[in-house]
Formats: sequence, C-alpha cells, structure tokens
Amino acid sequence: MIELEGVPELIDPVMVAAFEGWNDAGDAASTAVAHLDREWKGEVFAALDAEDYYDFQVNRPTVFLENGVRKITWPTTRLSVVRVGGEKPRDLVLVRGIEPSMRWRSFCNEILAFAHELGVEMVVILGALLGDTPHTRPVPVSGVTSDPDLARTMDLEETRYEGPTGIVGILQEACTHAGVPAVSLWAAVPHYVSQPPNPKATLALLNRLEDLIGLRIPLGELPEDARAWQVGVDQLAAEDSEVAEYVQTLEEARDTAELPEASGEAIAREFERYLQRREPGTGPGGPGVATEGGDSAFLRETGSGRTRPPKPEQPGPESVPGAESVPGAEPAGESGEPDAAEGSAERPADTDAAPDPDAAPDAVTETGAEPDTDTDGGSEK
Repeated sequence: MIELEGVPELIDPVMVAAFEGWNDAGDAASTAVAHLDREWKGEVFAALDAEDYYDFQVNRPTVFLENGVRKITWPTTRLSVVRVGGEKPRDLVLVRGIEPSMRWRSFCNEILAFAHELGVEMVVILGALLGDTPHTRPVPVSGVTSDPDLARTMDLEETRYEGPTGIVGILQEACTHAGVPAVSLWAAVPHYVSQPPNPKATLALLNRLEDLIGLRIPLGELPEDARAWQVGVDQLAAEDSEVAEYVQTLEEARDTAELPEASGEAIAREFERYLQRREPGTGPGGPGVATEGGDSAFLRETGSGRTRPPKPEQPGPESVPGAESVPGAEPAGESGEPDAAEGSAERPADTDAAPDPDAAPDAVTETGAEPDTDTDGGSEK
C-alpha cells in the first residue's frame, strides 16, 4: 500500500501524464505537462525508483553543482499535485517522466496505485507524433480511448489499432483493465520541422485538454511563442522553393479534407471558447486566467480532417488526421492509440526522421532528435 503523507484530499482529481521519448515528437506532450506544473505551481509528492525502470546507459544521470556540492539527478518519473480554484475547482495529478526502459507492467501498476490512492476519476495521457501536416494550419489533435462508453459520452474516437505501441498505449490499456477511465490526446507535429520545441503543438494539446476536463488553463506566453515559431518556420520554408511547394501541397490536401468539418457545431465551440477567454472569470476555471488564446485563428483547432499522402516505408499506425504513423505515435486498438491508415509509414519521434524523398523535399531544418532506443517494454502489448 502506498502511503501519501502531506497530500491533502483532492477535489474531483484528474491525472495528466506525458513521457519523453518515443511518444513525444517535438517535446510537445512533456512540455504541456511541464507548463501545467509551472503555471499552477505543482508540488512534487512522489518519484518512482529510477533503478527499477531505467537503463542508465540509455538515459544517463546528470551531475551538477549546488553551492559547491556535486549532486546527481537520476532519470525517473515524478508525480506532483496542483490545486485549481475557481467556481468549479478541480485538482490535477501531474505525471511527467521518461518512457521506461523495462518492467512496463510494474511501472503502470505503480502509477495506477497512486491514482487509486488519490481517488483519480480519469487519466489523460498526452502524446505527439510526426505527421504529414502543414505547419501553417491548426495542429490536429485526436482524442482516443479504448472504452466504447467513454468514446460515446465524450465524443472521442474508439481505437481499433493493432501493432507496436509505447508506454502511452500500455498505460492506457492498464487503466482500462483497472476500470479507470482513460483518454489519450495526440498532436501531429510536421515531420519536416520536427526538432523541439514546438509551442504550437503544445498549445493545441492544452486547448484540447482544457475542453476535455472543463478547466481554463492559463496559457502564459505560449500563444506568442506559437506565433513566433510559425513565423520562423515560414521564413525557413520561403528560402527553399521545393519545401515551399511541398508545404502548399500539404495545405491543399488538409483544406480539402477539412471542408466537411466546418460545421455549425465546430464554429459554435470555437466562438464559445473565444468568449470565455475574452471575459476572465466567466468560465469554469474562474478568474485570474490568461486571455491570450482567443485572438489568433491558427492557434485553435476547430476540427480535424484526414490527409494521407502515401509514404510507403513501413506499415504502421496513423493516429491523427493528416499524420503519418510513426514509432513516436502511439498505436491504438488494444493500447488506446489512434487508428491506423493505409500507406502510412512509421517514423520515430526521437530518431532522425527525414521525409521520404519520393514524397517530400528535404527538410527545412534538421529533423533528428535523440537516437531511438529499443526498450524491453517496447515489445509488450
């Protein structure tokens, strides 16, 4: 039994988790949880034993000096709690760490033990993948679950994927078997500009999380960072005619696919969010929340289309509209990730990921991230 000393009784708690590595293209998901922790001043109350789950030759500890004393930071997963006030207070349990190297079942069971002890009502796992999506359009975010009842009541996609998965899929499936409602939110990061950070994808994940859990999230400088990021990529793309042409092709495919999504319901949702952010204190999160998010169209996701330009490299899942399937992308089906699509190609979020030369010109910027690593857990389904 886990004893949590000093943690107060929580109000309608929701657990929000993200893991660096395979499931975190552009560091978008882990940055989103870090943003929540920073804005709401989270207090760490637990950390998993690093020796139980990590290969230190893969995820090495770091040494630093503090007041002249050498100390070591070990790679691990930490849990913190944030108290969110307002008219409808709701507390969050934040889980942020690195995808474990081994013992994935034990890892998930330990996370679930904390969730049970704290009375968590729902688990939301954030992920990001590389996809065929233009940087000039709203970031596609897909909400998926393996629970058919949850899919119906929360307007989510029920997953059908079968194939390789990462810790996001394993944790979601563990939640389902334990009877804990679980949802995965996936953002698609343009594969031709995949290096972190990607504040636009982080912002899109937070917007979707805000809608899902009914809390107004203070965005801080994220909207401005997202605008600056897009301007920077625009400038880089303009310097290469082939890249500019490729981006235009993606834009046309995306716009064509999204025409049916311009429904009255989608427009109404967008307008409601705009009004909430223009009128602090009127939304479910109460007063004192930033209002920057409602004044830029490209920062809001009103719908998601499916564009599937063929990239025949390896078979694999496709988890969000317009996104090619990649190892950084969590599969769906039994593991709770997005659906697979024909002709998609796997591309790890944390490996050198260059677009197929037959399908796209050279990348605008270096698309490589940290070398991918085989984990014992990677074979678990």
